[in-house]
Amino acid sequence: MAVSLFDQFASPTFLGIPLLALSLTLPWLLFPSPSERWINNRLVTLQAWFINRFTQHILTPVNVAGHKWALMLTSLMIFFLTLNLLGLLPYTFTPTTQLSLNLGLAFPLWLATVLTGLRNDPTAALAHLLPEGTPGPLIPVLIIIETISLIIRPLALGVRLTANLTAGHLLMQLTSTAALKLLSLSLTVSLTTMVLLAMLTLLEIAVAMIQAYVFVLLLSLYLQENV
Repeated sequence: MAVSLFDQFASPTFLGIPLLALSLTLPWLLFPSPSERWINNRLVTLQAWFINRFTQHILTPVNVAGHKWALMLTSLMIFFLTLNLLGLLPYTFTPTTQLSLNLGLAFPLWLATVLTGLRNDPTAALAHLLPEGTPGPLIPVLIIIETISLIIRPLALGVRLTANLTAGHLLMQLTSTAALKLLSLSLTVSLTTMVLLAMLTLLEIAVAMIQAYVFVLLLSLYLQENV
């Protein structure tokens, strides 16, 4: 019986219980908590430096009113980054390859930015649907187009993250399978394929980090339009 390549993206279960919830909880246990001492160890200091630099970078173009989202955006970045990187380890599962999970996170966060804009300044929020100086006959068409582009934003957030991680994992599995099959046929070709697999692994690590950053960056841009 042939095993589908997409079986690696199926949510694992144990005694009939989905392990997706456990995989979502595990990353938070991997980060050390700062102590009450004056001087922390190197790992906690490096972690605090990364969080401060990222928060400063992501919130620089956002107004002061949007700085209330600092904890949410930073936590989301660390969450996605950890899940994406842990999914590259053997015998692990990547929850962010599930479109349902990504859309379940993208849609409420996007909707929160839209509702924030409608609450703070409804006129400015609705003005994004119609550019200034639009000819009269084009007004209904542009409103429909801008509304569709606004609604499609959370779908683009979820699909982008899912597609990039799924494609990378599939390519790595195909390359590793080819390296094992070629091992008995040609050692030179198999070793070359293994080198390619190592390069793909490094590329996938970069993709996992970039996709986590892009998700949070786009969300901050949506927030910037509504505060």
